[in-house]
Amino acid sequence: MIKLDDIKQNETIQTFIKVGDENLANMGFTEHNVRHVTLVATTAYDILAKLGYPERQCELAAIAGYIHDIGNVISRHDHGQSGAMLAYDVLSDLEMPPEEISAVVAAIGNHEEQYGHAVNPVAAALILADKSDVHRSRVRNRDVSTFDIHDRVNYGAEKSKVSVNPEEKSITMELSIDNEITTVMEYFEIFLTRMVMCRRAANFLECNFKLVINGAQLL
Repeated sequence: MIKLDDIKQNETIQTFIKVGDENLANMGFTEHNVRHVTLVATTAYDILAKLGYPERQCELAAIAGYIHDIGNVISRHDHGQSGAMLAYDVLSDLEMPPEEISAVVAAIGNHEEQYGHAVNPVAAALILADKSDVHRSRVRNRDVSTFDIHDRVNYGAEKSKVSVNPEEKSITMELSIDNEITTVMEYFEIFLTRMVMCRRAANFLECNFKLVINGAQLL
Protein backbone atom coordinates (compact mmCIF):
# COMPACT_ATOMS: atom_id res chain seq x y z
CA MET A 1 0.00 0.00 0.00
CA ILE A 2 1.50 3.31 -1.12
CA LYS A 3 1.86 5.86 1.68
CA LEU A 4 2.79 9.54 1.68
CA ASP A 5 6.29 8.65 2.88
CA ASP A 6 6.78 6.56 -0.25
CA ILE A 7 5.82 9.55 -2.38
CA LYS A 8 8.20 11.84 -0.48
CA GLN A 9 11.08 9.46 -1.13
CA ASN A 10 10.37 9.16 -4.86
CA GLU A 11 13.16 10.83 -6.85
CA THR A 12 10.94 11.64 -9.82
CA ILE A 13 8.37 13.42 -7.65
CA GLN A 14 11.02 15.38 -5.77
CA THR A 15 12.64 16.48 -9.04
CA PHE A 16 9.30 17.54 -10.55
CA ILE A 17 8.48 19.64 -7.47
CA LYS A 18 11.94 21.27 -7.42
CA VAL A 19 12.16 22.04 -11.14
CA GLY A 20 8.51 23.10 -11.32
CA ASP A 21 9.12 25.65 -8.56
CA GLU A 22 12.25 26.89 -10.32
CA ASN A 23 10.22 27.36 -13.50
CA LEU A 24 7.65 29.43 -11.62
CA ALA A 25 10.39 31.50 -10.00
CA ASN A 26 11.73 32.37 -13.44
CA MET A 27 8.23 33.55 -14.41
CA GLY A 28 7.76 35.63 -11.26
CA PHE A 29 5.18 33.42 -9.54
CA THR A 30 4.94 32.83 -5.81
CA GLU A 31 6.64 29.89 -4.09
CA HIS A 32 5.38 26.39 -4.88
CA ASN A 33 8.13 24.29 -3.31
CA VAL A 34 8.27 21.47 -0.75
CA ARG A 35 7.03 23.79 2.02
CA HIS A 36 3.82 24.50 0.10
CA VAL A 37 3.05 20.94 -0.93
CA THR A 38 3.86 19.56 2.53
CA LEU A 39 1.45 22.04 4.12
CA VAL A 40 -1.25 21.24 1.57
CA ALA A 41 -0.78 17.50 2.14
CA THR A 42 -1.08 17.88 5.91
CA THR A 43 -4.09 20.18 5.71
CA ALA A 44 -5.94 17.97 3.20
CA TYR A 45 -5.38 14.94 5.43
CA ASP A 46 -6.59 16.78 8.54
CA ILE A 47 -9.77 18.05 6.85
CA LEU A 48 -10.98 14.56 5.97
CA ALA A 49 -9.74 13.04 9.22
CA LYS A 50 -11.64 15.54 11.35
CA LEU A 51 -14.78 14.88 9.32
CA GLY A 52 -14.50 11.15 10.03
CA TYR A 53 -13.47 9.88 6.61
CA PRO A 54 -11.66 6.51 6.41
CA GLU A 55 -7.92 6.59 7.08
CA ARG A 56 -7.05 5.46 3.56
CA GLN A 57 -9.07 8.26 2.01
CA CYS A 58 -7.27 10.73 4.26
CA GLU A 59 -3.94 9.29 3.12
CA LEU A 60 -4.95 9.67 -0.53
CA ALA A 61 -5.81 13.32 0.14
CA ALA A 62 -2.33 13.79 1.59
CA ILE A 63 -0.74 12.13 -1.44
CA ALA A 64 -2.78 14.30 -3.82
CA GLY A 65 -1.79 17.36 -1.81
CA TYR A 66 1.89 16.56 -2.02
CA ILE A 67 1.95 16.02 -5.78
CA HIS A 68 -0.80 18.39 -6.92
CA ASP A 69 1.60 20.93 -8.48
CA ILE A 70 4.02 18.64 -10.33
CA GLY A 71 2.50 19.78 -13.63
CA ASN A 72 4.43 23.03 -13.21
CA VAL A 73 7.47 21.13 -14.45
CA ILE A 74 5.77 21.23 -17.89
CA SER A 75 3.92 24.55 -17.83
CA ARG A 76 1.94 26.75 -15.50
CA HIS A 77 -0.87 26.73 -18.03
CA ASP A 78 -3.26 23.85 -17.30
CA HIS A 79 -0.76 22.44 -14.80
CA GLY A 80 -3.56 20.56 -13.06
CA GLN A 81 -4.23 18.57 -16.22
CA SER A 82 -0.59 17.85 -17.02
CA GLY A 83 0.09 17.11 -13.36
CA ALA A 84 -2.67 14.52 -13.29
CA MET A 85 -1.11 12.72 -16.26
CA LEU A 86 2.35 12.79 -14.69
CA ALA A 87 0.90 11.52 -11.41
CA TYR A 88 -0.81 8.65 -13.23
CA ASP A 89 2.52 7.45 -14.61
CA VAL A 90 4.33 7.68 -11.27
CA LEU A 91 1.55 6.06 -9.24
CA SER A 92 1.14 3.30 -11.81
CA ASP A 93 4.87 2.57 -11.61
CA LEU A 94 4.47 2.33 -7.83
CA GLU A 95 1.62 -0.16 -8.41
CA MET A 96 -1.06 1.85 -6.65
CA PRO A 97 -4.50 0.27 -7.32
CA PRO A 98 -6.41 1.87 -10.24
CA GLU A 99 -9.31 2.94 -8.01
CA GLU A 100 -6.95 4.90 -5.77
CA ILE A 101 -5.09 6.39 -8.73
CA SER A 102 -8.44 7.53 -10.11
CA ALA A 103 -9.23 9.46 -6.92
CA VAL A 104 -5.81 11.13 -6.79
CA VAL A 105 -5.56 12.15 -10.45
CA ALA A 106 -9.14 13.45 -10.43
CA ALA A 107 -8.25 15.63 -7.45
CA ILE A 108 -5.08 16.96 -9.10
CA GLY A 109 -6.87 17.58 -12.39
CA ASN A 110 -9.60 19.56 -10.61
CA HIS A 111 -7.65 21.72 -8.14
CA GLU A 112 -7.50 24.92 -10.21
CA GLU A 113 -10.37 27.40 -10.20
CA GLN A 114 -10.35 27.90 -13.99
CA TYR A 115 -11.83 24.44 -14.56
CA GLY A 116 -11.83 22.47 -11.30
CA HIS A 117 -14.65 20.87 -9.34
CA ALA A 118 -14.86 18.91 -6.10
CA VAL A 119 -15.61 15.61 -7.79
CA ASN A 120 -14.73 13.43 -4.78
CA PRO A 121 -13.74 13.93 -1.11
CA VAL A 122 -10.03 13.87 -1.97
CA ALA A 123 -10.53 16.65 -4.52
CA ALA A 124 -12.62 18.71 -2.09
CA ALA A 125 -9.97 18.47 0.63
CA LEU A 126 -7.20 19.35 -1.84
CA ILE A 127 -9.04 22.45 -3.06
CA LEU A 128 -9.56 23.75 0.47
CA ALA A 129 -6.00 22.98 1.54
CA ASP A 130 -4.36 24.51 -1.53
CA LYS A 131 -6.38 27.72 -1.61
CA SER A 132 -5.79 28.39 2.08
CA ASP A 133 -2.02 28.78 1.72
CA VAL A 134 -1.83 32.54 1.49
CA HIS A 135 1.18 33.97 3.32
CA ARG A 136 4.01 36.47 2.94
CA SER A 137 6.60 33.69 2.99
CA ARG A 138 5.45 32.73 -0.53
CA VAL A 139 6.47 36.08 -2.03
CA ARG A 140 9.91 35.84 -3.65
CA ASN A 141 10.19 39.52 -4.56
CA ARG A 142 11.18 41.53 -1.47
CA ASP A 143 11.12 44.95 -3.14
CA VAL A 144 7.80 46.27 -1.85
CA SER A 145 7.90 49.20 -4.28
CA THR A 146 7.58 46.81 -7.23
CA PHE A 147 4.75 44.63 -5.81
CA ASP A 148 1.78 43.85 -8.01
CA ILE A 149 -1.59 43.01 -6.43
CA HIS A 150 -0.74 39.31 -6.05
CA ASP A 151 2.50 40.16 -4.21
CA ARG A 152 0.69 42.65 -1.97
CA VAL A 153 -2.10 40.26 -1.01
CA ASN A 154 0.26 37.39 -0.24
CA TYR A 155 2.80 39.59 1.54
CA GLY A 156 0.06 41.26 3.53
CA ALA A 157 -1.20 37.92 4.85
CA GLU A 158 0.48 37.41 8.22
CA LYS A 159 -1.33 34.19 9.15
CA SER A 160 -3.68 31.75 7.45
CA LYS A 161 -5.20 28.49 8.59
CA VAL A 162 -8.11 26.13 8.00
CA SER A 163 -10.16 24.82 10.90
CA VAL A 164 -12.82 22.12 10.84
CA ASN A 165 -15.73 21.89 13.25
CA PRO A 166 -17.30 18.45 12.74
CA GLU A 167 -20.14 19.17 15.19
CA GLU A 168 -21.20 22.33 13.39
CA LYS A 169 -20.30 20.82 10.00
CA SER A 170 -18.28 23.89 9.11
CA ILE A 171 -14.91 24.57 7.52
CA THR A 172 -13.39 27.97 8.26
CA MET A 173 -10.54 29.77 6.56
CA GLU A 174 -9.01 32.32 8.91
CA LEU A 175 -6.69 35.08 7.70
CA SER A 176 -4.81 37.87 9.41
CA ILE A 177 -4.05 40.71 6.99
CA ASP A 178 -1.81 43.74 7.48
CA ASN A 179 -4.06 46.55 6.30
CA GLU A 180 -1.06 48.80 5.68
CA ILE A 181 0.11 46.44 2.94
CA THR A 182 -3.13 45.20 1.40
CA THR A 183 -6.89 45.42 1.89
CA VAL A 184 -9.76 42.99 2.16
CA MET A 185 -11.08 44.40 -1.12
CA GLU A 186 -7.83 43.51 -2.89
CA TYR A 187 -8.01 40.01 -1.44
CA PHE A 188 -11.46 39.51 -2.92
CA GLU A 189 -10.39 41.11 -6.20
CA ILE A 190 -7.97 38.28 -6.97
CA PHE A 191 -9.34 35.44 -4.82
CA LEU A 192 -13.12 35.65 -5.21
CA THR A 193 -13.26 32.72 -7.64
CA ARG A 194 -11.11 30.70 -5.24
CA MET A 195 -13.46 31.39 -2.36
CA VAL A 196 -16.44 30.31 -4.45
CA MET A 197 -14.55 27.13 -5.26
CA CYS A 198 -13.81 26.57 -1.56
CA ARG A 199 -17.48 27.06 -0.67
CA ARG A 200 -18.47 24.43 -3.21
CA ALA A 201 -15.77 22.07 -1.96
CA ALA A 202 -16.99 22.46 1.61
CA ASN A 203 -20.56 21.87 0.48
CA PHE A 204 -19.44 18.66 -1.24
CA LEU A 205 -18.18 17.53 2.17
CA GLU A 206 -21.60 18.51 3.58
CA CYS A 207 -20.14 21.47 5.44
CA ASN A 208 -20.66 25.23 5.40
CA PHE A 209 -17.69 27.37 4.36
CA LYS A 210 -16.71 30.41 6.41
CA LEU A 211 -14.11 33.08 5.68
CA VAL A 212 -12.83 35.11 8.62
CA ILE A 213 -10.41 37.99 8.01
CA ASN A 214 -8.96 39.91 10.96
CA GLY A 215 -11.61 38.41 13.22
CA ALA A 216 -14.58 39.43 11.06
CA GLN A 217 -16.65 36.76 9.32
CA LEU A 218 -17.12 37.79 5.69
CA LEU A 219 -18.60 34.58 4.29
